[in-house]
Amino acid sequence: MIDDAETHVHPHPGAARLRATAAALLEGSGVAITDLRACVLETLAEADRPLSAYDVSEAVSVRLGRRVVANSVYRILDLFVAHNLAKRIECRSAYVANVHPDCAHDCIFLVCKACGAIDHLDDDLLAQTIRGHAADRGFVAARTVLEIEGLCHRCNG
Repeated sequence: MIDDAETHVHPHPGAARLRATAAALLEGSGVAITDLRACVLETLAEADRPLSAYDVSEAVSVRLGRRVVANSVYRILDLFVAHNLAKRIECRSAYVANVHPDCAHDCIFLVCKACGAIDHLDDDLLAQTIRGHAADRGFVAARTVLEIEGLCHRCNG
């Protein structure tokens, strides 16, 4: 459920707490948190940038000491997106861990074109306004993607 229209932030809970939250959310839906799924989530949570499925595949392969193919990672990432555990950065075809999976928001991602860093903010009023404009035109939104490309404060400095 979307909170009242407001802007707020969520600090990163850390990989261990995110894993515990993910396990609870997945198991509540009848889905097990396997070692491979946990490793994918931890890889996303520890990354300092959005990762492609191939980036995740390589990192997880190193962590587990065995080859993990990208197709398996794509399935896991799709599962995570469906359960609000990860967000897809469309303009980069990449993924980030959702630092607040128990909170349903349309995240607004700020994507730096120079260094690739991302930041996100939650502005429910803005997201509701956009969804409202779509509804006014008879459009039923299934998913809202809000991404702004530009330069971060470090690259713009």
